[in-house]
Amino acid sequence: MTNGSPHQRPAHGPARTALTRGLWFMALWLVLMPSAKPADLFFGSVATVAATTASLKLLPRAAGRVQFGALLAFVPHFLWQSVVAGLDVARRAMSPGMPLEPGLVLCRVGFPPGVARNEFAAITSLLPGSLPIGEETDAILYHCLDVAQPIAQQVADEERRLTGALISGDRHG
Repeated sequence: MTNGSPHQRPAHGPARTALTRGLWFMALWLVLMPSAKPADLFFGSVATVAATTASLKLLPRAAGRVQFGALLAFVPHFLWQSVVAGLDVARRAMSPGMPLEPGLVLCRVGFPPGVARNEFAAITSLLPGSLPIGEETDAILYHCLDVAQPIAQQVADEERRLTGALISGDRHG
């Protein structure tokens, strides 16, 4: 059931959520401790159960979720934006005239307050010369090095790219 938000999708059942998280935590354990020794597998299983239980308490299913496949497809763009942002800030810092027109830009977003919006704000903090500093019910406030840049359009473009990756849950206050 959705509340009309284009970013909200029906959630899977609690057992599937727990199983999926448990598998990810066990995979992480195996990456960190690549061993098939019985003692290592036992402690990995105990750590997996503890991590899964904690994650279900701290981040309930209703809070939203991430589509890892869609997020993985976003990684090359994210890395490129990170490089462009770093070069833009370095260029401005090294420029004799430091072309800056700092200010605040309020950008409307479709993600409701909660996990998906927080993840979106963290990702868009890597847009060249911008940093999310606050929010309203339907918008994020960005501090920008140059308000003459098309910040609102860049945020809207990033939102379109991330719509399939960040799935909103219930609204949080």
